[in-house]
This record gives sequence, C-alpha cells and structure tokens, in this order.
Amino acid sequence: MKILIIENEVYLAQSIATKLGDLGHVCEMCTSTRDAIKSNSYDVVLLSTNINGQDFNPVIETFKNSIIILMVSYISNDTVSKPLAAGAKDYILKPFMIEELVRKINHYQDYEKVKKRNIAYEKYLAHSFANISNDYNHEEIELPVFVSSGFIKNIDAFAFEHARIKNKAINFISLNDPKAMSEINATGPNTILYIIDYQSLKKGERKAFLEVIADKQAIIANSDKVDDVDFNVIEIKSDNNVFDQGEILPIEDYVKFIVLNYQNKFPDTELSKKLGISRKSLWEKRKKYDIVKKK
Repeated sequence: MKILIIENEVYLAQSIATKLGDLGHVCEMCTSTRDAIKSNSYDVVLLSTNINGQDFNPVIETFKNSIIILMVSYISNDTVSKPLAAGAKDYILKPFMIEELVRKINHYQDYEKVKKRNIAYEKYLAHSFANISNDYNHEEIELPVFVSSGFIKNIDAFAFEHARIKNKAINFISLNDPKAMSEINATGPNTILYIIDYQSLKKGERKAFLEVIADKQAIIANSDKVDDVDFNVIEIKSDNNVFDQGEILPIEDYVKFIVLNYQNKFPDTELSKKLGISRKSLWEKRKKYDIVKKK
C-alpha cells in the first residue's frame, strides 16, 4: 500500500516508515498539513495530531477516500473527537507497537473492500430485479415463511426486499450443502435466513428441518407448490405464467416472454441477435403477440 505519514517528529516518522517499508508498504513523509495536501493520493494517511497550530480538516477532506488513522499522544475533543467526526477512521495512542498499527490498517482496508463489494452487489440486485413486481406488505409478513414460484428469481427478489425493508442481514443457505443445518442452528434472531432447495430434502429429513426453523427468521424457497407445512405459505405467480407451467417451455412462449421482459433493456438489433432471429422476425413476433414497445 501507499502510505503518507504526516508527523513533525522526524525520527518517529522515519521509524514508522522503516518498519512499514519492511512489510512491503511504500511510505512518504511530510511535517505539515500544508505540505500534505499538495501530495498525491494514498491508500492510508497516518496523521499526527500533535502538530501545533495545524488545521486537520483540509487533510481529512483531501484524503477522504483514504484510510486516515490519527496518531495521538492524548485523547481530547481536538485530537480525536473532531477529526473522527470530520471523516478520520480511527486513532492510535503513542507510543504504539507497529503490529497494532498494521492491524488497524488491515482492518479498515478489509472494511473498505467489503463496503465497495456490498455497494456493487446492491446495484446488481437492483438491476437484476428491476422488472419483478414486489407488491407485498413485508411489515405484516411473519417468518418463517415458505415461498413457491416456478421462476426462482421471483423468490430471490422477495427475500432480498424483505431483508432490506426489515433492515436486517441476510444469510443465503442451500440445503444441498452438508453444513446447512449447523449453519441454520448457529444463525441468530437478527439475521434473515434465505434457504433454497427445500425440494431436495427427503421426507424424513423435512421433519427435522421444520423443527429447526420453527423459531428462525427464515424464508424458504421452493420451485414446487408447498402444501405439507404448518407455516405461512406464499405462492408467487410469474408474469404471464410462463415459468409456472412446471415443464419445458415451447419456443414460442419463451420468445414471447423474452420480448416482453427484455425489449426495453436491449435495442432491437441486440435482442434479435440474442434470440437468433432477424429484426424483421422480431417485428413480426411483436405484431403476432400484440406487444407494444414502450418508448
């Protein structure tokens, strides 16, 4: 990582830079905040709050996308509270072990990776479920609940929307995983379980499973209709019932579904190419199925 050390005690800055350099990091040093904001971008900024008469806010604003860790000799409103409120991530008391500093750096680096990954996942899910209606009053739905649909993506959308509205973490579990039952048992009440592959359980295994989830915040997905449980059951019908037939779709039904659901996502040239037909054939399909393309 590229690390900037802002410290007016040159010997201390050099010592930190040497130790971090031995661990493979690239370090640069400066003795004032004025010089710091002229520098390039960094992964980590180590900011000493012992520099008298310095305004730390420009540094924190300049490197708001970096991991800023305060190096402090004492804790006060000016040395810790205000910089943290302005955007610094954490602080470490001098003198400190370099291992403790590295632990903090690694922790926040992992945190930033997870945060960015989570943002990407949320964007992908929003895009993936954009055409799926979700008109349920999730506040009134009691868990555990079984949700069935011939189109599993409908249940995916239901589960993630429920977790979002309830503002709870969600844990995805496949019952084909040998560790599924132990993972279900270990999950606390503040996490929603999204469990798939219920239909893969044998009859004898289902009884044990139903006992385990009785007091869990669980959404159980099933591709078939559920009629052998004493829990709440929701059946989601797919648009146009194309995927609720429980059989291989006729080509014409498949083409109709794709045109209806994807014509506003792709231009006609690309959509016809994906379907393996000409643009003229695509136009004829619309006319045949009485499909009007929204503008």
